[in-house]
Amino acid sequence: MKYSRLTFLFVFVLSSFLVAQTPPTAKIKTEPVSSETLTNLGLTTNSVSAGLPVFANQTYVYLSANDVGNYQPVLTSSFNLFQKPSGSTAVLEDLGVANWKGLKADLKGTYKVELTITTASGTDQDTLTLYSGDYVGVGNFDGVSAAFPSCMSCHTGQTKFDGIYATWKETGHANTLKKAMDTWSFFSTSCLKCHSTGTDYDLVASNNGFDDVAASLGWVWVGPPAAGKWNAFKTNYPGLVKFATIGCENCHGAGSTHPATTSGAQFLTNATFEAGVCAQCHAESQGVQYDLTLHAEALWSNSFAQTAASQNNSLNNCIRCHDAKGYINFTNGQTTNTTGMTRSMHVSITCQTCHDPHGNSNLYNLRTSPTGSDTLGNGFAYTTGGLGNLCMDCHKARRNNVTYQATNISSTWGPHHSVQTDNYFGKNAYEFSGPYQTNMHQTLIGNACVTCHMTTAPDTSVTNANKVGAHTFRLKNPDTGYEHLGGCTSCHGSKTSFDDFMAATDVDGDGTTESIPAEVEGALRNIRLLLPPVGVDSISWQGIRASSDSVLYKKAYWNYQLIAYDGSEGMHNSKFAFDVLTQTQNALGFVSVEENPNSVINTYSLSQNYPNPFNPATVISFTLPEQTNVKVIIYDALGNQVDVIADGVKSAGSHSVKWNAGNNASGIYFYKLETDNFVQVRKMILMK
Repeated sequence: MKYSRLTFLFVFVLSSFLVAQTPPTAKIKTEPVSSETLTNLGLTTNSVSAGLPVFANQTYVYLSANDVGNYQPVLTSSFNLFQKPSGSTAVLEDLGVANWKGLKADLKGTYKVELTITTASGTDQDTLTLYSGDYVGVGNFDGVSAAFPSCMSCHTGQTKFDGIYATWKETGHANTLKKAMDTWSFFSTSCLKCHSTGTDYDLVASNNGFDDVAASLGWVWVGPPAAGKWNAFKTNYPGLVKFATIGCENCHGAGSTHPATTSGAQFLTNATFEAGVCAQCHAESQGVQYDLTLHAEALWSNSFAQTAASQNNSLNNCIRCHDAKGYINFTNGQTTNTTGMTRSMHVSITCQTCHDPHGNSNLYNLRTSPTGSDTLGNGFAYTTGGLGNLCMDCHKARRNNVTYQATNISSTWGPHHSVQTDNYFGKNAYEFSGPYQTNMHQTLIGNACVTCHMTTAPDTSVTNANKVGAHTFRLKNPDTGYEHLGGCTSCHGSKTSFDDFMAATDVDGDGTTESIPAEVEGALRNIRLLLPPVGVDSISWQGIRASSDSVLYKKAYWNYQLIAYDGSEGMHNSKFAFDVLTQTQNALGFVSVEENPNSVINTYSLSQNYPNPFNPATVISFTLPEQTNVKVIIYDALGNQVDVIADGVKSAGSHSVKWNAGNNASGIYFYKLETDNFVQVRKMILMK
C-alpha cells in the first residue's frame, strides 16, 4: 500500500512538472457574441457576431486569448494589429473583458492580428487573418435571377451547391421575410435585423446589407402585412430580393471579398459549428436555453483521438457522440478521422448538430438517423421514438451486458454514461432470475424524449422561463426547485413533483413505501453497500476485481450503473428500474426490514402482486406468523389450475415468489395462498 501511494504521488508530481515545463500554445479565437452576451459582459458595441474570421465591414469581430496546449489560465496577453487595409484607422479596442479585444473594421479588406500570451508554463505567439467585406446577397431566390457577385451567380450549376440551395430555399430561414410581409400581424422594420441579410443590428453600418440597399432603392415598409405584399415587393424592388432572406452570409460571413480576385484569393468561405452562429438571432429563447444544457459543455477526453482502426460509426467511436462534426458525419454516413485530434479542434453538441441549417425534408430540419442506428448495444432494435430517435442515437449504452461481462474491470468499465434509451425500453440489464418488467412509455409517448423534455413550460415567470423544458431539456430548475411535469400531466393528472409518483412496493426494503425516486435511490444505496468494499457507501472496482465473487459483482455493478447513469431516478421506466434493482439486491443477498429474522410477524397476509398488470412476470409476497406448509397456486379465469409456484415448508416471516407467465395468454388470473391454517385468493392481470 505504501508503495502504491508513493508511486501515485511520484506520477502526480512528475505529471504536474511536465505540464508546468511544456510551453503553452497560443490561440486567437474569434468569439461569437449575441445580444445576451452583450448584456452579460456589459459590452456597449451594439454589434453581434457569428464568431467568424469573415465579418461585415463597419461591424465588430471579437478576439480572445487562449492557451490550447496546456489549457492553463492566461496570465497576460498582448494583441497587435500589424496589418490593415490602406487608409484604415481601425484599432484593437479594450472591451473591459480580460484577455479580449474588439476590432471594428472601417474599411473592406484584410486585417492581421498577432497575439503573445504568458502562462505559468511560459510564453507563445499566434497570428490570425481576418477579412472584412460587404454583403452580396444569395441571388436566384424566388424566381429573381442571380447577378454577380451574389452567391448563386457563381455556384449555380455546381452539384454540391445546387443540392444545398434546393433544400435551403424551402426552409423557414429562406422564406421568413416573404411570409412576414404577407401574414405576420406583428411584423415591423425592427424585425429586419434577424429576418434579412445584413440589416444593422443596433450598430449603424454601411456594408451593402438589406437596409443599405433598401435605402438606395427607396423601399420603405408600409404596414400592415397583407396577402400579395411580397409579390409587389419582388416586382418593384428585384434588386433587394437577394437580401430579403436569411441567406448564406448570415452564417458564412459577408462575401464581397470571396470572389476570385487577386485581393480575395486567400479568402476561404467559413462555416462554424458553434452555437453562437445561431445565437445571433436566437439568443433570447433557444440560445439561453441551450446554454443551460450539458450539450453546451465541450466535454473533451484525449481518448477521442482514436486510432485509424476505430474510425467507424459504431458505438465505440467516441467522436460520433461527443463532437458536433463527428455526429454530423455520422448522420451523413461518413466517418471522422480523429487521428491526432486535439482539444482545440473539438466542438460541443450545438444547434447545427441536431438541425441542418441548409434544410431537409424532416420536421424542424432535424438530421436523419442512419439506417441501423436504432439498435442498442445488446442488439435490440427499437421501432418507436419519433423525434426522440435523434436523442437515442447517443443516449444509450455502448456495450452488450452479456458479452461485456468477460472483459477485465477497470475505472471506466461499464455501460458508459447516458443510458436513457436502454432504460426507456427496459433492455440490456443482466438477468439474474428472468426477463425484466417494463412500463408502457415506449408505446404511449409518441416522440419519446422530446415529448417530455421539450414540452413548453407553463410557468413563464422570470425565475423559470427558459430554464426548463424546450431546448434546456431539463425537467428541474435547480435554482428554484421547480419541477417541470408538463409532459406527465396529460396521462398522470395533476402533479407538481416527481415525489408525487408513489412506488407500488417497498423496493429498498426499509419498511416504508416511498416515492419512485426515493425507492430507486434507496435501492442503489443498498447495492453500493453490498458491493466491495462491503458495508461502505461507495464502490471499489479494484475490490470487485480482487474478490472471489468478481463475476457476480460485475453483473451487479453493471446493473447498478445502468440504473444510476440513467439519471431519471426510475421515472423513465419505473417497473424496469424496480425489477432490475430488486433482482440485483436479491442476488447480492440483501435482507430487507421485512425479511429480517429478528422482526416479528403476527398475522398471515397475502399482498397484491407487483407489478399489476404485468408482462410477463410478477412478484407475489406473503407473511407467515409461524412455520407451516405453504402452497401458492395460479388459476385462470375459469378456475383451472395453471401453475404451482411454491410448495413446501416455510419459516415464519416475509416471503416472495415470482411467477413468469411468458407462456400464458393475456387475461385475468387468480393466485391463492394455502397454508395449514390460512387460505386467501387475489386477482391479477396479465397484459401482453
